Amino acid sequence: MTRIALLSTSDKTGLVNLARTLVEKYQFQLISSGGTAKVLAEANLPVTKVSDYTGAPEILGGRVKTLHPKVHGGILAQTDLAQDNQDLQNNQIQSIALVVVNLYPFEQTIAQEHVSLEEAIEQIDIGGPTLIRAAAKNHKHVTILSSPDQYAACLDELEANGGETRLKFRRSLALAAFQHTQAYDLAISNYLTGQFGQQAEDELAKPNYELSGHNPKVLRYGENPHQPATWYQSGSKATGWSAAQQLQGKELSYNNLLDLEAARRIVAEFVADRPSAVLVKHNNPCGVAIADDLVIAYQKALAADSISAFGGIVALNRAIDAATAAKLTETFLECVVAPACKPAAQEILQRKSKLRVLTLPDLAQGTAENVRLIAGGLLVQKSDQMPIHVDDWQIATKKQPTADQMEELMFAWRVVRHVKSNAILVSRDRQTLGIGAGQMNRVGAAQIALSLAAEKPGQAIQGAVLASDGFLPFDDTVKAAAAAGITAIIQPGGSIRDQDSIQAADELGMVMVLTGVRHFLH
Repeated sequence: MTRIALLSTSDKTGLVNLARTLVEKYQFQLISSGGTAKVLAEANLPVTKVSDYTGAPEILGGRVKTLHPKVHGGILAQTDLAQDNQDLQNNQIQSIALVVVNLYPFEQTIAQEHVSLEEAIEQIDIGGPTLIRAAAKNHKHVTILSSPDQYAACLDELEANGGETRLKFRRSLALAAFQHTQAYDLAISNYLTGQFGQQAEDELAKPNYELSGHNPKVLRYGENPHQPATWYQSGSKATGWSAAQQLQGKELSYNNLLDLEAARRIVAEFVADRPSAVLVKHNNPCGVAIADDLVIAYQKALAADSISAFGGIVALNRAIDAATAAKLTETFLECVVAPACKPAAQEILQRKSKLRVLTLPDLAQGTAENVRLIAGGLLVQKSDQMPIHVDDWQIATKKQPTADQMEELMFAWRVVRHVKSNAILVSRDRQTLGIGAGQMNRVGAAQIALSLAAEKPGQAIQGAVLASDGFLPFDDTVKAAAAAGITAIIQPGGSIRDQDSIQAADELGMVMVLTGVRHFLH
């Protein structure tokens, strides 16, 4: 029995081979539209144009081709129902058993430079998604191929089942089809949102929030070996870590990617600064430093907590040079990322063949929103990328900070915002000396940071500054800091007992700066 296959494709990959097999081996009759019909005819395959089949010409410059009852009736007919078969007969409609459609290249179009809104809109497919959804809905009777990647599997299925497809196979294709059209619509929605603008501050309160990822990369495992994990690319073109170039080393793991992103967020604070280095372990910085030379910045960051740095992640805001590469090879590290890597440095780093070395030219490119999944839903917030305005800071104590102290306080504040709450950070000479991260109380975080700083040689803690991501509701942290040698504190303020901490700082001859902004990181 002759069966009908409808083909309407933008991507012609594998089309002719699929169509030839359908015709010559399985006796399908081909119906096709526009450019697809032309390609098939040029391959000497018998094909009927959709316009000839429906009796309705393509109109509006090709915007309307397949939107016709003879097409959609043939796809949606439930051929095991007498009434549907009678309707087909009464309207001279043939049932369609196989639909092969892929969509206009909308995402590929908007990924190009200087694409106009009008050009993008013309790549919004209308008939294609309608065909796909109709065939997927009627998967009990119709096979839907929505990607050239599925052609080989379909031919294998036909071969294994006497020219038929099983319901199980059609169901899997139907699910893939609906996921495909969902991702396609989301890409259009996201693009138009960017073109037409956000709806002010309440934009996140939109009725639906959709996430979409593609180009899946199956990872060895997630946080632990018993947790499967997959890495998806978001957006129409590779950006962020999807665009990073891995120069050497083992494949990236789930934990690597999380730590790399944490390191990127911190080093992004310093992309325009002097050479800077960031060391991250388990999503928290264990050493951050700025210097006049990159190798010095790295050495200072390493010295901040060399024990925690073992097996850590390094992010640099300058191209890796030979001197820095040589120092990087002296410690066991998981990953190093920088905007670039000089040839001499790359040759040195190759001595550590398992070390993952990546280049990411735009370290400052982050995400506008943070999304966290919780049971039964998800939480969405704007990313904490608030610019720091020193002019808004309040010097709460009688003692005024020196120019150098203000620079140090700025450095400490830029880093502490990236430390898990409760967070306390001690720094001096643009080098972190001690970091207390993720503690259940601020006193505990302070004790960790101060004790780590006190271990540094040469009384480095004397004259250092302390930063707190949240306010200090009691004066205990102030007194502990002063006893350790801290001379200046920066914190948000906002506690009803701010005056207790300010008074203690005054009595101890310390500087205290209130930013008016907190930076909790849960």
